[in-house]
Amino acid sequence: MRTEKRFTPKVLERFQREGRGTGTYTDYVPWHRVSRGDPSSKGRSHLIVWMDRQRELLSDQEWGGLNFAGLVPGLIDLAEQFPISQDSASHDLSRWQIGCGVTQFPGTLEIAGNLGIKHPALKDGDETHVWNSTTDLLLVIRNQSGSLMLLAVSCKPTSTLTKRAKELLRLEKTYWNLRGVEWILITPEQYEKSVGLTLRRSSPWGFDEPANISEIQLACRVVRSAPWLAFSDIVQHLTDLLGGETHRHQAQRALWQSIWRGLLPVDLRRGWRPHHPLSLISQKEFVSLNPILARRSACI
Repeated sequence: MRTEKRFTPKVLERFQREGRGTGTYTDYVPWHRVSRGDPSSKGRSHLIVWMDRQRELLSDQEWGGLNFAGLVPGLIDLAEQFPISQDSASHDLSRWQIGCGVTQFPGTLEIAGNLGIKHPALKDGDETHVWNSTTDLLLVIRNQSGSLMLLAVSCKPTSTLTKRAKELLRLEKTYWNLRGVEWILITPEQYEKSVGLTLRRSSPWGFDEPANISEIQLACRVVRSAPWLAFSDIVQHLTDLLGGETHRHQAQRALWQSIWRGLLPVDLRRGWRPHHPLSLISQKEFVSLNPILARRSACI
């Protein structure tokens, strides 16, 4: 299929026919996709398999946001390129939780008018078509009381935050805030570069099939009993305890998933060198390294 050069009304109509932006869990279809039939994104695209579905990310910033989201406790679903409603509609949480669809909330057209912001539109000759705004990442989280909540996350490079871009981000933020949903904006200034790199390097294990509880517990015991050991020595020790060299992947997976789950609050600012130990830090400091966990947002 040849790549479309630009967005046109026909392209957006095709998106609707394909059910873009609908579904939940493994059945969710992103509004914008990484495919030859979609206009190219400005960033570098990534395809990440996680929780039994391929995640379609349009930039390095979104990839970083997905990695940070992977450390959020109670995360049960994540929808990327999530379309927000132009017209009044029921709460977006109603997709995942019955009983949230009675009250109607304003859509982006009404909100833009109230804010005095020009609604995004698509020009096609002399005609103007309403553009469907999206949120980069929508997290569905089960809190400690057992109920579900949403967290909306936008991931942008600082260089793209023009005056117009900030207006559209205000529109998106207001949409979610009117629904009682927290919205945060992550730019590179909200986290240390070394943390993002560590999560990228460890994501193949963090997003792998879940390790079993006994392996996770073993990894925690090994690290806590010898915090001075080099990373490579910890992996080798775990590999031996799990049954030898054929279990090295299991050892890496158990180790990193214990970190990603927050059971081992390791300093994620570490470099790649395997002879460096895993430095344990406080839970509070571990949370502060993650802008999503810390709910740290850039100003607009």
